[in-house]
Amino acid sequence: MILITGGTGFIGRALVRQLVEANYPVRLLIRPSNQSPNLPRGIPVEAAICSLNDSRGLRSAMVDVETVYHLIGGEWRGVRANLLQTDIQSAQAVTRAAGEANVKRLFMVSHLGADRASAYPVLKAKGIAEEYVRRSGIDYTILRSGIVYGKGDSFTSGLARLLHAFPLVFLLPGEGSMLLQPLWVEDLATSLVWALDNNAARNQVFEVGGPEFLPFQQIVQLVMETLNIQRRLVSIPPAYLRILTIFLEQSFPGLPVSIYWLDYLASNRICKLDALPQIFDLMPGRFSQHLAHLKGENWRRSLFQNLMRKTN
Repeated sequence: MILITGGTGFIGRALVRQLVEANYPVRLLIRPSNQSPNLPRGIPVEAAICSLNDSRGLRSAMVDVETVYHLIGGEWRGVRANLLQTDIQSAQAVTRAAGEANVKRLFMVSHLGADRASAYPVLKAKGIAEEYVRRSGIDYTILRSGIVYGKGDSFTSGLARLLHAFPLVFLLPGEGSMLLQPLWVEDLATSLVWALDNNAARNQVFEVGGPEFLPFQQIVQLVMETLNIQRRLVSIPPAYLRILTIFLEQSFPGLPVSIYWLDYLASNRICKLDALPQIFDLMPGRFSQHLAHLKGENWRRSLFQNLMRKTN
């Protein structure tokens, strides 16, 4: 049995589908909520409802579990995120319960640049969470991933909403020259599945990304081309953009801006281009080849719905 935390999230949904298609039995850890969980439709999975601070419930959720995929992260909430709880304490609770339940394998998805000594809160939190995984005494595999994109993501979908929120210009931090290595979510999920049978992946931390280094400015241009819209790209000093972002986050909670995304864009987030082919014998798709999910969507309406949902 495989247990997935964060299985109803963006990466989790792709991973669940691929694991089930490969005939692995899957159980999702669902936190109690007033809202119905976004369970995958038409896919046979078990569900265990349990709070992460319920140690007895976590142990029960891990009965007969041999492998745990830990995907929980809170950076998508922006300034409202409690990284101590969602990233650090969740990793601590899951690894402790996994050890007590004699789980044999533990996977975690992290970020390029994760470091417990990082000055950036998200990367610092991921670095500390990684440390709990490494010290768990369980065979682990940690994938530090480049920015992940695909249908239902926060990255390309967020850019699409922002481009429709401001009809004339799009603000770039600095010259927008920082390099990213976008990784298609299906390629990341495939790597996580294939790593199950790869003994060489045990007790390893891998840095993975897509097959190309792209400046952020070029990424925005590719998204605009896909949406068939034009905006003037305007450079703004990162310090000023940070102040503006904080104001917008506080004033318009549904707007797809986040101080944590600015942290991510503060420097290049890249790794070896041949990482996935070397490690998993997988050739990842190019960014421009997997943007079809942006077409046919009313992003202006989607933006309005997000704004209304977050302010009510």
